[in-house]
Amino acid sequence: MDNHSQTLESPKNNRFRLKPHEVAALQKLRESETRNVLVIGDLHLPFCLDGYLDWCLEQYETFNCNQVVFIGDIIDSHGFSYHEPDPDGMSAGNELKLAAKQVKEWYNAFPYADVCIGNHDRMASRKAMTGGIPAAWIRSYNEVLGTPNWNWVESVTYDDVLYEHGEGGQAAAKAKNNMMSSVCGHTHTLAYVQWFCGKKYRVFGMQVGCGVDCTTYAAAYAKNFKKQSIGCSVVLNDGTLPINLLMPL
Repeated sequence: MDNHSQTLESPKNNRFRLKPHEVAALQKLRESETRNVLVIGDLHLPFCLDGYLDWCLEQYETFNCNQVVFIGDIIDSHGFSYHEPDPDGMSAGNELKLAAKQVKEWYNAFPYADVCIGNHDRMASRKAMTGGIPAAWIRSYNEVLGTPNWNWVESVTYDDVLYEHGEGGQAAAKAKNNMMSSVCGHTHTLAYVQWFCGKKYRVFGMQVGCGVDCTTYAAAYAKNFKKQSIGCSVVLNDGTLPINLLMPL
């Protein structure tokens, strides 16, 4: 278990009204040595929703989390996307500067975390490959974004639960295909937990939701999509209790 403590702001009152048995369950978790993972949805910095960081910090404290996984797409990379960027938007350089400034706020809040690499995070390396630039010329995510203690990975597994960004299929399909519990982001409009039970196994698929501000120009492509699921998730009690936590509208 990752025993690194996170830097927390003063805890705020949680918006949930917990029942007595739920309070008792949370107290039991606080007194145990179990792994409790906070899973943070796609950020797409610098186009993240105001208040999403505070919401995630609040859930970290409320559910006594002791580990953090970012599910991917920390940065958006709109300015040099393979899709047409908004000509009235920020330059790629200014977007990166603002994104890095906001990443620092998240890093200060959660200085030790696993970060699943998303398709938007890969944009620079993909562009380099398109241009024929060798990988040796590309700096690491930690160097560019100033996150020396973050562990950037394609996927990570804790307590037989697989965490990955989620290209190529939703969490439910991945759980069935992998025959193991799977937590994914990528699809901004979904937040769910679905269980699959057999005679000798029990696994779940969890879609986390996201923290993207859908009113920004970078999200204009989705203006006619159904509303995004703004929230984060927790996987408690050594991978046995997955919960979606939607941010109040």
